[in-house]
This record gives sequence, structure tokens and C-alpha cells, in this order.
Amino acid sequence: MNRWWKTILFIVGAAVLTRFIPFSSFFRSVDTLIHEFGHALMTLLLSGKVWYIHLFADHSGVTYSSAAHAWQFIPIALAGYLTSALFAMLLFFLYSRGRTQVGLIVLTVLTAVCLLFFLRNSFGVTWGIGFILLSGAVCFAPWRWLQEFYYLLVAFICLVESVLSPLILVMLSVQSPSQAGDAANLARMTAIPALFWSLLFVLATIACARVSMSLFFKPRPVREQVRTSAWHQRN
Repeated sequence: MNRWWKTILFIVGAAVLTRFIPFSSFFRSVDTLIHEFGHALMTLLLSGKVWYIHLFADHSGVTYSSAAHAWQFIPIALAGYLTSALFAMLLFFLYSRGRTQVGLIVLTVLTAVCLLFFLRNSFGVTWGIGFILLSGAVCFAPWRWLQEFYYLLVAFICLVESVLSPLILVMLSVQSPSQAGDAANLARMTAIPALFWSLLFVLATIACARVSMSLFFKPRPVREQVRTSAWHQRN
């Protein structure tokens, strides 16, 4: 079977399975945070101003920012979906290198940075505090299996959401183009239809997902396997 189709089928399976895991809805906001952080980071790189980020209970989010030139909002709008897809790929890269604890620290620190500088609505702040406390506790827990399970749960949910979100954007671009989020913003700035941008996001995120899957199935370092085996023997 073609590797692209394998990637798509695996994501579909992961999407179904992650929905049955208790409290998985809580972790879907991780991808939203990364998406909005991507907008904020690009704004800062272009010397713009980030006013605040809001996260909502329905897993949507919004970043309010300003920039000196109108063209700067094009890369800012592009950054959200691309950042979330690349971040999911980073999580699987760290997993393939046996660095799950490093990945958890990255997630915790990034959330803390957003909480300190960007998150301003009540749900976003409450969720951010809860995620930091939970991830911090798991990161330094003595149970390796718990770290692995927690890390892969977050990684797969980020991967699934990074692909599903642009697919939803495609449907919105067809049914109600003006409501298609970043694609609608790009359409207004470039006069290129929202559907084009939505499909571009889909292609980019599936490409990242394919790399993520290859990293997931890649043999992990021997030293990691030996250390894990030794840990099981001690326990």
C-alpha cells in the first residue's frame, strides 16, 4: 500500500482511538495552543505586537496581534497550521530519539511561556495552569510507563488535530468561505480563494504526518531500550 495512504489510514485510526480515551478532550487544546503560539511567534519575528491569545472550551482559539505592514499578516496567518504540524513532528522526533522527558519539558515550558505572556481569558489560563501541573508531575514521576503513555497520548492527539483541523477548514471554505479562519484571512489579503489555502494546509500537514509516522516506527536507540529493560527488571 502507498505510504501516503498508510499515513492517512493510521491518522484516521488514531483519531477514532484517541476519542475513546478518558479526558482526551482536555489534551486537544494542546494543538490549539501550539497553533496560536505559531501566530504569536511569527508576529514577534516580524517585529509585530502580540496583544493576547484566547483559548476556548470548544478547542478553538484566537490570537490578537498587530504589525506595521499589511503583507506581514500573510506569513502570520500561514504560521498557525504549519507550526502545529511541525511541532507534532518534533514530538515524534524526540520520541524516536528516546527523549520523551525532554519533550514533556518542552511542552511544559512552552505552555508556561504562553501563560505568562499571552493567555488572557479565563478558560485559557485555567487550562494552562492545569496542563502545566499535570505535565510537570508526569515528567518527574518515577514510572517510565506513565511518561511514555502520557507523551504518546499528547503526541498522537497533536498529530491528529494538526491534520483534521485543515480538513475542517476545507469544508468551511466550500460551504462558507468567509468563516474559514486563517484561509479566509489569507483570501482577503491575497485575493486567492480560501479553498486554495485550505488545501495547501492539508498537503503540508499530511506531509508532516508522514514524517511523524516514519519517526514513530523507526527503531529507538539501543541505549534507550536497554535502560527501559533495566528499569522493568528493577521494578
